[in-house]
Amino acid sequence: MKKLVLFIPLVLFLGMGVFLYKGLFLNPQKLDSALEGKPVPAFQLEKLETPGEMLTQENLKGQVALLNVWATWCPSCKYEHPFLMSLARQKLVPIYGINYRDERAEAIRELRHQGDPYALNIFDKDGRLGLDLGVYGAPETFLVDHKGIIRFRFAGPVDQRVWNETLYPMVKQLQQEAATEAAANNPVATGAAS
Repeated sequence: MKKLVLFIPLVLFLGMGVFLYKGLFLNPQKLDSALEGKPVPAFQLEKLETPGEMLTQENLKGQVALLNVWATWCPSCKYEHPFLMSLARQKLVPIYGINYRDERAEAIRELRHQGDPYALNIFDKDGRLGLDLGVYGAPETFLVDHKGIIRFRFAGPVDQRVWNETLYPMVKQLQQEAATEAAANNPVATGAAS
């Protein structure tokens, strides 16, 4: 019996080792989001650039948008930033930022020097919103429809390939759905256009 008790920690250690080893080969970009199909979690956080000005999930409604989690301490965010700047200049979709577990002054300074692609920027200093979103790390990007529903999550930096192959087709489809819904809800405008 004593020999059996001695093997329990070894079995636990080996089991944990197998679990962790398997995790090394998972692709975080392909991990499902438990929030897909659900609203952006309720929050009330300050705007990055304006301490005291509060933003909520209601600020994310009205149009299809990208919700991008970023931080100054994140090397992949720095890689992603030039593409986000290019995307913002094209005005194809608004980009909302979540500055995640960062220092406000440093984040503002970086946006001033590198450019600011965000239509608005949520300051998530303690990472509460990131935790509620199930963020594994920065950068992560969520595609949010016009009703504030999360439709897709992408972990990792967004670049031209990711945009062309994954995000842009979904953005176009969601924008078309929003336009169709708006037309159906406004028969006067539809009749006037005929």
